[in-house]
Amino acid sequence: MVYIVFIIAAVFVVYGAIQLNKYGDVISQKSAMSGAMVGTVLIAGATSLPELTTSVTAVYIDNVDIAVGNMLGSNVFNLLIIALIDFIYRRKRAFDHVNSSHQLPAALFGVVMTLIVIVALIWDYNVSIFNIGIEMFVLVALYIVCVKLFDQEEPALEADELIENEDISLKKAIRYFVFSAIAVLVAGSILSISGDLLAVQTGMNSSFVGSVLIAAATSLPELVAVIAAFKIANYAMAIGSILGSNLFNLLLIAFTDAFYQKGPILQGASPSMIATASLSLGMMVITLFMLIRKQTKNLITYALPPMIIIITYIVVSYQIFNY
Repeated sequence: MVYIVFIIAAVFVVYGAIQLNKYGDVISQKSAMSGAMVGTVLIAGATSLPELTTSVTAVYIDNVDIAVGNMLGSNVFNLLIIALIDFIYRRKRAFDHVNSSHQLPAALFGVVMTLIVIVALIWDYNVSIFNIGIEMFVLVALYIVCVKLFDQEEPALEADELIENEDISLKKAIRYFVFSAIAVLVAGSILSISGDLLAVQTGMNSSFVGSVLIAAATSLPELVAVIAAFKIANYAMAIGSILGSNLFNLLLIAFTDAFYQKGPILQGASPSMIATASLSLGMMVITLFMLIRKQTKNLITYALPPMIIIITYIVVSYQIFNY
């Protein structure tokens, strides 16, 4: 029964997140909010809401590994998505057709912020402010700096995007955005609770459930978005959405820590979280390399980095499962 509840909750999370993204996009087009503000806060927050609700619920049921693993695992799965789709569409050489300078800030900040998380997981310390780990304030500060960098330019809306959403009013978009947010809140909570029960009933460790199963479920909207972007050859949007989502997930670890009253949340996570965070860091570094490397005509050379990401994900996930 718990399997069925878990799957149903995952389906509702995915559907709700897709609707959040759809109506959030309409709000960004038809409201007075700046494009940068909507893109980095409203849209990023909408697509990351499943991770947030799931992790906060996990904190309340005192399952730290699901709370932290969900965020870190979602970042890992997001990078897997880009690598997998890029490998499948390798003949298009997506990374050779994007302006790397536009993507580098998010990739570099992602590497630095993930490094901070790893240090906090390894380092046994007792430095906190209002029971929130000191590293969380650093993460928030870095995220704000990164957002400021993106605030320099606001991309113009495409004409076909405006026509597509012409029949949806701002009021209707806001109303359905709120409804979708509530649906994700409820479904995300059920997903977390059923995931915790799944770990208990099956004997699977919570690290695997949070870092792999729940993380994959809450990252499915990103998968849909990336596939759609690749089909229309909008590679910049595909890569940028993944890197931006990962940054926001790292920020949400700090938000989740505010609900954890037993001290810094990373100090309460199991050592297996280090493996998940390290996997995320390694995949991010390879993605960074894919952005800055020179263009190549050799298909095997081009496809090698995403293939390494895919194989590494499978190996590390198996190790976490057997931890």
